[in-house]
Amino acid sequence: MSSQEVIVLSVGGVRFVTRASTLQQFPESRLARMVNDYDREFKLVNGEFFVDRDGALFSYIMDFLRTRQVSLPTDFSDYQRLQREAEFYGLYLLADLLSQEHLLKPRLEILEVRFSLQEMQTFFRIFGSCSATIEALAEQITVFKGQQSGQGCNSPFPSQKPLVPLPLERPSHHDMVFLCGTEYSAGDQFVSRYVSIKPDNRKLLNGTNVLGLLFDTLLKDGFRLISTRTVASEEKVECYTFERMKRAAGLAIMVNQTPGSSGVAQARRSQVQKGK
Repeated sequence: MSSQEVIVLSVGGVRFVTRASTLQQFPESRLARMVNDYDREFKLVNGEFFVDRDGALFSYIMDFLRTRQVSLPTDFSDYQRLQREAEFYGLYLLADLLSQEHLLKPRLEILEVRFSLQEMQTFFRIFGSCSATIEALAEQITVFKGQQSGQGCNSPFPSQKPLVPLPLERPSHHDMVFLCGTEYSAGDQFVSRYVSIKPDNRKLLNGTNVLGLLFDTLLKDGFRLISTRTVASEEKVECYTFERMKRAAGLAIMVNQTPGSSGVAQARRSQVQKGK
């Protein structure tokens, strides 16, 4: 790569190194004019373009130019300042996208786990405000059914018949129901249901152990426990509520350019960032 293809900028004391073509994606922008030596406000000092603006915010502008997406941290709040910076650099498409804060801001996601222990069985019902999260969690959870004799009901696995996976009950897109434990079937036979939650490979029969593994899975996925309450003391139904900030899907752009044109850009939602 020749030295003419490499551009070094010092923005508010923060140094950026990029390709000239990256800064020239929007020909009408001040960054493109700077590279083409049409904007005299940007001073060339010791081979670096000096820009007296916010260097931390410029990193997001560089990310936009490199990826053609607006992807901001979950704790980002300076939308108006970043919009003002985009306008300064003549990146009016980016400024317009930033004005749509409702599309870019992360959303609070709620998930509720109901846990009911009844004799040798435990019932689970999981509600979620985001159907995609419930769908992903349902793909991780598998319930296995097996039969065993009364003499072996305390053994970790049924000794005769292999375990058969069962479909989860899905009352709606926003919840799922499953149970584990042992129930009496007929004669001296018992039906046992085991629960496995990926990536853990264990098949758990005890409801308390399943609850603990479920908690670990949710915490590793970015949720935090915010409340615990008893829903029905007579039926021993406990409710655990979790929340997390769900990152908004990135806004991506498509730029159609013809020689000599300034480019026509359209925004669309990108699905490259899901759930977290």
